[in-house]
Amino acid sequence: MNKKQRVINSLNHKESDIIPYEVGFTIPLREKLVRYFNDPDFDSKIENHIKTIGYSKGHREIIGKPGHFVDMWGVEWNRSGPDKDIGIVENKILQGNDPTAFDYPDIDFDVLGSDIEKFIADNPDTFNIFCIGFSLFERAWTLRGMENLLMDMIMEPNFVHDLLDRICDFNVKLVKFASQFDIDGIYFGDDWGQQRGLIMGPVMWREFIKPRLKRAYSEVKKGRKYVLQHSCGDILEVFPDIIECGLDCYQTFQPEIYDIEYCKAEFGNDLSYWGAISTQGMLPFETPEGVKREMTRIMRILGKGGGYIASPTHGVPYDVPEENIKAMLDVFAHQDKYL
Repeated sequence: MNKKQRVINSLNHKESDIIPYEVGFTIPLREKLVRYFNDPDFDSKIENHIKTIGYSKGHREIIGKPGHFVDMWGVEWNRSGPDKDIGIVENKILQGNDPTAFDYPDIDFDVLGSDIEKFIADNPDTFNIFCIGFSLFERAWTLRGMENLLMDMIMEPNFVHDLLDRICDFNVKLVKFASQFDIDGIYFGDDWGQQRGLIMGPVMWREFIKPRLKRAYSEVKKGRKYVLQHSCGDILEVFPDIIECGLDCYQTFQPEIYDIEYCKAEFGNDLSYWGAISTQGMLPFETPEGVKREMTRIMRILGKGGGYIASPTHGVPYDVPEENIKAMLDVFAHQDKYL
């Protein structure tokens, strides 16, 4: 059984010979692991089951400002500090409540099509997804500012609806185009949660976020692809809503936030989980044997009957000991020994 079929089985709530898995590293940790494993290509040998491509035309480093980048929306990101992967927003595109006050990015479909075709050819046996990062709420707040956008939801709701519709229009164009190719799923990245509850609360989430999810997910389903959604934090209050919208797989599933046994029993027939190996608590602080023990417990619970992709809950950060990374990879590679 190849990697693609294992993931498909999991999304269809069927077990396979092993639980599919995926792991990624932050830039600083990867650099450290290259030295630890004495191999610049160590991560290519992990046998990840999922591969990802996105669209980021226009993303470039700002000349004269080391560590500063601008994305295709015109947002400036400062990556000169510890966060080399995402960074901190340095500018504000929308100073007021006019969603037409800046130029929305164009999509170079010729370049994107060539990139997707090469991506598929290079990854014939993995589950391949097209990723739209910062897909809705995150894109809106990077343009407007987090505090401003949250206040706008109360004071300028029509503006927020208009802005989110325009962002959703862009996403739908990408979904329609990418769905023409032999990819397996569309992945939306959009953090809604904090450590306890939703950033904007469930009422405003249902007003502003849910209608655009329904629209975007329905386009994915028209293309007969799987829908995968990332959100850090606690979004348990809207699990029934994301299932209603058509979500197949939720990532990232943080065990320090969620009762994994409850969520498996309550929603596991309708929703697959991707994550649950804690980068917040377990990986940085456990012993290697403790990592193996906790991973075994989690994978047995969530892997029963399918519906699980084993993975760290985020790109693994720098503070995780190399020995714990080695222990995690050992469990992934030798599941017959541990499970």
